[in-house]
Amino acid sequence: MARFFKPEKKKSLDTKHKSLKVERLDHQGDGVAFDGKKPVFISGALPGEEVLAQLTEDKRQFARAKLIKVVSPSAKRVAPFCKLYRQCGGCNLQHLDHDAQIAAKQDTLSQLMKKFASAELVQDAPVVSHGEGYRRRARLSVKVSKSGELEMGFRQRSAKDIVTVKHCPVLDVKLDALLPPLYDVINALRGRRIIGHIELVDANAERVLLVRAVKHLHDEDVSRLQSFADKHALTFYLQQGDDEPGRLRGDMPAYGLDDLMLSFEPQDFIQVNANINEQMIAQSLEWLALEPTDKVLDLFCGLGNFSLPMAKHAASVVGVEGVDAMVQRASDNAQRNALTNAEFYHANLELDAKDTAWGKQRYSKILLDPARAGALGVMPYVAQSRAERVVYVSCNPATLARDSQVLLENGYKLARLGMLDMFPHTGHLESMALFVKA
Repeated sequence: MARFFKPEKKKSLDTKHKSLKVERLDHQGDGVAFDGKKPVFISGALPGEEVLAQLTEDKRQFARAKLIKVVSPSAKRVAPFCKLYRQCGGCNLQHLDHDAQIAAKQDTLSQLMKKFASAELVQDAPVVSHGEGYRRRARLSVKVSKSGELEMGFRQRSAKDIVTVKHCPVLDVKLDALLPPLYDVINALRGRRIIGHIELVDANAERVLLVRAVKHLHDEDVSRLQSFADKHALTFYLQQGDDEPGRLRGDMPAYGLDDLMLSFEPQDFIQVNANINEQMIAQSLEWLALEPTDKVLDLFCGLGNFSLPMAKHAASVVGVEGVDAMVQRASDNAQRNALTNAEFYHANLELDAKDTAWGKQRYSKILLDPARAGALGVMPYVAQSRAERVVYVSCNPATLARDSQVLLENGYKLARLGMLDMFPHTGHLESMALFVKA
């Protein structure tokens, strides 16, 4: 007898308001409460608070809910300093005192390292800076609404809609000052509907503007944008259609690290918080305890952010990066700064490294700074390298904890651990760990 598949009836979502007690924050900054034994993640809720919440998603293992009302507020709750905080998705922790944010992130880091890497120790003091005006780059989305109004800003929280932003208190003041006149010039373009997004970057000596259009703009629009760049003394890049970005005004941007200057293109990755970046590099040099005889390997080296400062203190540095353009940029930066003891390789760091030209060399110290996905592919190589010290810089504590297991299982000991306040008022957690060969 034939049997026909009958899909299970979709469970209806219980949208009644629930009274819940928030226990803690998760590693993304959402409050965690429990409905029975099921964890419920509530954006905007803080530990110790009693809240009313409405489910927006209900899975077998967890649920998500919208905060309706804070019945009993935490003593750490503060008024957000940005007027657009409730709509904009750029920050998600302005309702929590800044010092409490740092403490919560430290706790998250410790808990994840203990749970997944069975590693526990007292953390170093956090690396911190001012919580406002810290972002030296921003990417603005652009769209014309159905009513014909220009929207230019950041995405809404948990949505694709755009919140128009003409003042952003976490943006560097020199970039923030550009937002109102930039809105006006984009709004006046004949081709404003084909502008995809805009990038702003604060380099050492100049501000950088990159405009991306999905098609080629009219000459009149290009002229208008160039006049805007002239008026505000901007380095101006324009990308049209499938073309590469072209620099129409100004010199190639660069940022400084002590007496070094690192050139970059606006589409390149650079750390958004310049102050924390400088402190982070200084801490990594201290933790590595570099000697003039050391040969150092810098994995996921980018344009040389760590490699070049390390080259000033070591016998030699080898940087490896998966993006070919960044490898060239790092090589150019080494040459620009007259560092002849740094060389760079392009490689897929998800593949076995032992048979590569750089992988056959012996290193006394290793630094890793991977993306959020972590460095699982290259961890066996690092663990078997016999390097005396390994510093792992992470923007995702979950993958740091996962990757740490490989080192701990191969004779390394977690010697130091610390949180870096790279992204104040957000759930993003940057950290650094030092592993020493036992």
